[in-house]
Amino acid sequence: MAITNVTDQNFDAETSEGLVLADFWAPWCGPCKMIAPVLEELDTEIGDKVKIVKLDVDDNQETAAKFGVMSIPTLLVFKNGEVVDKVVGYQPKEALAGKLANHY
Repeated sequence: MAITNVTDQNFDAETSEGLVLADFWAPWCGPCKMIAPVLEELDTEIGDKVKIVKLDVDDNQETAAKFGVMSIPTLLVFKNGEVVDKVVGYQPKEALAGKLANHY
C-alpha cells in the first residue's frame, strides 16, 4: 500500500476502518522530514497490516485542532476510527513498529 495524503474533508473516512497510522506534519518541520523515510519503510514492511496517512497541519487545521495536535510530528494510531495510541516527535522505526504491533 502507498502512503496517502489526507485532508480535513476525507480524514474521518480514511481512518474509520482497520489500523491506521496518521502522521500530522508540515513541510517546514525538520523532524517531520526525518520521520518521512521511516514511515516509507514501515509502509513497505507492514503496509498490509496498517494504512499510513499524512495530514499537512498548515492546510488542514480543523482536523489537527480536533485531535489536539500542538506539536509536530504527532502520530496517532487509529483502530476502526478510535485513537488507540499517540506518539509526539521523531521515533526510530523499531519503536513505531513496536507500538503498531500492539494493535494488530
